[in-house]
Amino acid sequence: MQLDDVCWQERYNANEVFTIQCEISDKPDMPGKLIAAIGSNGLHIVNTTIVELTENTKTLDIVVFASSKEQVDNAENAINDAEGMKVIGICDEVMEIHRRGAIEIVSRVPIESLTDLRMIYTPGVASVCKVIEETPEAAYEYTGICDRIAIVTDGTAVLGLGNIGPLASLPVMEGKAAIFAEFANLSAIPVLINSNDPDTIVKTTALIASSYGAIQLEDIAAPACFEVEEKLQKLLDIPVLHDDQHGTATIVLAALINALKITNRKPQDSTVLMLGAGAAGIAISKMLLNFGIKDIVIYDSTGPIYKGRTERMNPWKTQIAEITNKEGITCPLAEGFKDKDIFIGVAQPNMVSKEMIASMAPNSIAFPLSNPVGEITTQEAAEAGAAVTADGRSLNNAQAYPGLFRGALDARAKKISMEMMIAAATTLAKLAELPDLLPDMLDRDIHQQVAEAVAKAAK
Repeated sequence: MQLDDVCWQERYNANEVFTIQCEISDKPDMPGKLIAAIGSNGLHIVNTTIVELTENTKTLDIVVFASSKEQVDNAENAINDAEGMKVIGICDEVMEIHRRGAIEIVSRVPIESLTDLRMIYTPGVASVCKVIEETPEAAYEYTGICDRIAIVTDGTAVLGLGNIGPLASLPVMEGKAAIFAEFANLSAIPVLINSNDPDTIVKTTALIASSYGAIQLEDIAAPACFEVEEKLQKLLDIPVLHDDQHGTATIVLAALINALKITNRKPQDSTVLMLGAGAAGIAISKMLLNFGIKDIVIYDSTGPIYKGRTERMNPWKTQIAEITNKEGITCPLAEGFKDKDIFIGVAQPNMVSKEMIASMAPNSIAFPLSNPVGEITTQEAAEAGAAVTADGRSLNNAQAYPGLFRGALDARAKKISMEMMIAAATTLAKLAELPDLLPDMLDRDIHQQVAEAVAKAAK
């Protein structure tokens, strides 16, 4: 394995990255004592660099991965308490990479002379405006909407953080915009809406939509997300896609296609237990059924969803009840696992036991996708008998949405259809090298091939 291929966060299940700068006496035993002080507090060292030498001391930068800032604080105390070494400073690398934001807007056209200026702006730009006034479709050729997306959020369902509000969600939206730019050559602009009212979100987004070629809805809690997406799709003639629903569903289907190959299963013979009936759970269920999965039983916090259930239902759960749970199962969750081929979790951490996985059909598939902590660990699921496992770290919807939007914009599609999403999923599955479920997300060519498949499906 090459070092450049290692995802340290995944390897160590530690999301926080720090550089600890330490000064130690330049004696043979001091580096070992320093590493022991760091390692004894649960930190993983991935790099050490000598940054300064004096006659009697060394100054080292040590990059560590941690699961909490508390671990780093404890290591700092241990180092400072030891004779012959001290901490000079600590840098939070995650905070630093976000300093001043993850994105910026730059000019595509260099302005190096007054002639350039007067062509890009007044008076030359007037002729372009007149063309668009006469033929609005020309805006796709003569403005940036062909490459521009709005990332719209109210901040009510952010990653594993929940309802943190729109401003606190901005680093996430900027991160998504950076991914669009890097992997699909798309300019994505975060649009924060300071309201949880679906009608306000719809109205605001509709009013600004003419600046964009597509709308990505992001981190809007269910059931409001369903209402917002449906209304905007009816109002606008550009693609509107809620990534937490359909980006997630696309990537899960891609991984499942290969998991079915590995376990020698066919979709039409396979049953699924879906844990979670929010945005992702319902969207994944619809896509899997469309792909040909035999049956899905969806559990929420109340129990299984079935036709005729009245407790804690909403229009979208009622709708999904019509096409899932064909046998009308009403049993508790633990019993529901019995003999199922596939488990997919998009609910809450630590809800599934090894006994539940063990009761599934032989050679089962387990995708505990809740972030940042899954319904069960992939290691526990494998120990309980699952033949193929994957969690929310390895199944990242960032492998799907750049190509989905690039392909839709290239095809000038008015919507992103189920056929386009399945085309993206099957392409991703085909490009993976088994036993890997998905291809390398950092391979730019992967996203381009997905975009081409999506554009072809759109036409």
